[in-house]
Amino acid sequence: MTHPRRPDGPLPTPIVPAAPGSLSPGPGPLPAPAPAAPKGPGKDGPPPAAAPQVGAGTDGTDGADGTEAADRADGHGTDAPEGAAPEAAPAGDGPQLTGRQRLAAGLWPPRISRAQLIVALLLFVLGLGLAIQVQSTSDNSALRGARQEDLVRILDELDDRTKRLEDEKQQLEDQRTELETSSDQAEEARKQTQEKERQLGILAGTVAAQGPGITLTIGDGSGAVESDMLLDAIQELRAAGAEAIQVNGVRVVADSYFSDGGGSIEVDGKKISAPYRFKVIGKPQDLEPALNIPGGVVQTLEKEQATASVTRSEKIVVDALRPVERPDYARSSSQ
Repeated sequence: MTHPRRPDGPLPTPIVPAAPGSLSPGPGPLPAPAPAAPKGPGKDGPPPAAAPQVGAGTDGTDGADGTEAADRADGHGTDAPEGAAPEAAPAGDGPQLTGRQRLAAGLWPPRISRAQLIVALLLFVLGLGLAIQVQSTSDNSALRGARQEDLVRILDELDDRTKRLEDEKQQLEDQRTELETSSDQAEEARKQTQEKERQLGILAGTVAAQGPGITLTIGDGSGAVESDMLLDAIQELRAAGAEAIQVNGVRVVADSYFSDGGGSIEVDGKKISAPYRFKVIGKPQDLEPALNIPGGVVQTLEKEQATASVTRSEKIVVDALRPVERPDYARSSSQ
């Protein structure tokens, strides 16, 4: 008996009835490969017990074994689910990334949430506030490294200035009271006017003056002293209450100026040379500490290889005068 050519799909196995009174014949060899058989019994139910299946495999097993062999030959195992696709071959490995590349891929592009953004903003504001506070509290002045006795002396100087201003205020109030209560107000006004003229003449440098004060002598052997250093000394003395100042025979007033010209220093256009001698009328207890404070005039001059000495005196004479100049445009408002 010959078998037809195997179609594309599985074919039902033909059934041959067994002869009466005889055993079921064993399967015979097939000239062609066994067709694929369904995994289970057909739709019409199992075949009769007396009718064995025809079409055994070449190894002497029954049709079911041959079917399993055919399934294995086709690439479908009996354990694979029906209708499942064959497993794909594993793909080749992609390019391997280095640790630095994986780190860069994890950091960029950044993945920032709203909560992280708020926290970063708060930290920025906190850091800015701390920086401003540190900058405001840092003190880079010369008083930072001053000794305790120097600080005490500076505080005493400030107290003396305050007391001096309060005394001046009290004098002005007393003068006003005298003008208001005096029986002869005209005579009292004349006396106060003369006293005021004398005071203004001292400040303007038109009259000579004498009184307690100090003498400041600056030696400049290396020629390092400049006009701005002398001007700083004048400013410190004025702030300490100096009422009359004379430098090397030149009266220093409110409109005086210092300049460098031709390798020398000029005061109001007049040349002066070292040593520079300052005659100052005022309270010595206020004038001397003002020059010797840490980072003050004396220390600055010593850093420039110059020498500075201060001497107190109970009588300082300032006799250099300035000519009385009539203003060109300003007039008294009482006229």
